[in-house]
Amino acid sequence: MRWRLRALSVLGAGLRMPSGARGRALQDGLSGTGGTAPVPDRHRPSPGRGRGDTVRAWTELFRVSALFSVPGDALAGAAAVGRSPGRGTALAIGASLCLYEAGMALNDWADREEDAVDRPHRPIPSGRISPPAALGAAGVLTAAGLALAARAGRPALAVATGLAATVWAYDLHLKHTKAGPAAMAAARTLDLLLGATASVAAGARGGVAARGHAPVVPGAADNVAAMAHPARGPLTALPAALVLGAHTYGVTAVSRHEAQGGSTAVPLAVLATTAGLGAAVLTAGRAARTRAPEPGAGGLGATGPGQHRATRPHRLTLTDLLLTAFAGAYLRTAAPPLLHAALNPSPPLTQRAVGGGIRAMIPLQAALATRAGAPGSGLAVMALVPLARSLARKVSPT
Repeated sequence: MRWRLRALSVLGAGLRMPSGARGRALQDGLSGTGGTAPVPDRHRPSPGRGRGDTVRAWTELFRVSALFSVPGDALAGAAAVGRSPGRGTALAIGASLCLYEAGMALNDWADREEDAVDRPHRPIPSGRISPPAALGAAGVLTAAGLALAARAGRPALAVATGLAATVWAYDLHLKHTKAGPAAMAAARTLDLLLGATASVAAGARGGVAARGHAPVVPGAADNVAAMAHPARGPLTALPAALVLGAHTYGVTAVSRHEAQGGSTAVPLAVLATTAGLGAAVLTAGRAARTRAPEPGAGGLGATGPGQHRATRPHRLTLTDLLLTAFAGAYLRTAAPPLLHAALNPSPPLTQRAVGGGIRAMIPLQAALATRAGAPGSGLAVMALVPLARSLARKVSPT
C-alpha cells in the first residue's frame, strides 16, 4: 500500500508512506494541492535526453510543488513566541526546506525496488536519476539544513538535528511500522518548534524585542495577548506544534486505509479530532484577546494588591475576522472528505479524505499564526495556496 502523504511528510516534510500495488487511476496527486496523473509509459522521458529532462527529473524527485506546506511551520512558530519574522525565521524556513527535500530524495532511494514494480515512471526506476545520486542529494541537503539551523544558534541546531534524525529514521524504517504516524506527527511538531527556537535565538542575539515588549496602544484588544506574555521562550510554541502534530497523526491514520478502504471508525475519529482542533484554535484565539491576565502573574492583570482587573468587552477586529476565516477554511477543507469517507469507506473517498487533510495544513498554519497575534503572517501563509496549485499542475506533488 502506497500512502499519499508527500506534503505531510517530515516537516510535513518530505516523507512518503510505504508503497504497494495500486491502480494507476488512484495515483493522481491527491496529496498536497492536487496534482497530475503519472506520465504514461509511452511518454516517459528516457535517460540522457538533455538538460531540460534532467531538471524535470530532479523536480519530480523533490516534488517541488509540495514545498509550500513547509514555510507556514516556521511562521506559525515565530508568531507563537511573539516574534515578527526575521533572520532566525528565514534560517528556519531554509533549514526546513532542505530537510524536507532530503526526505523526498531519501524516500525514493529507500523505495526504489518497490517503485520499480508499482511506479516505474519515477525518476530512479526509470533511470533518469541514479540511486547513488539520490542518496548523495539526501546527504548534502541534510547537511545544508543543519548548517542553516546552526546559523540561528545552538538551540535551533539541536531541534534541527532531532528533525533530521526523524526524517532518516522514518524513511529507512519507521514508515513500515506502527510507529509511522507518530513519527510523522513528531516531524511536524519539531518543524514548528524549529521556527520558534530559531526566531527566539536570532532575536536575542540581535537585540530584537518580542511583540510583547512593543509599545501597547491603550484600549486595543489585540494587545491583550501580547501584554500577557512579555517574554516567551521556544516552549511557548509547544501547544501550536502539538496541534499540527495531532492533525498530521490523524491524516496519517486515515491514509493507512486509502488503498483498500473499509474503515469507518478511523475517518469518524479523525473527523471529531479535526472539529476539536478547529474549535480549539478559534476559541483560544478569541479568549486570549478578551481576557485580561490573571492577577499576581507579574502585576499586569491587577489594579492593585489583591484586586482583580475586570474582563473588558471584546470588540470584533480584523484579526478576529481573519482567524474565523482561516479556521473555517481549515474545517471546510478537511471535514467534508472525512465525512464522505466515513459514510462510504471506499478507496477513492478515503484517498480524497487524505488529500483534504493535506490541503488543510496551510489554513491551519495560517490560523495558528493569526491566533498568536500575527495576522500578517497568516495572510502570507494563505498566499501560498494559489502558488502551490499552479505549480502542482506542472509537477505532481506525489
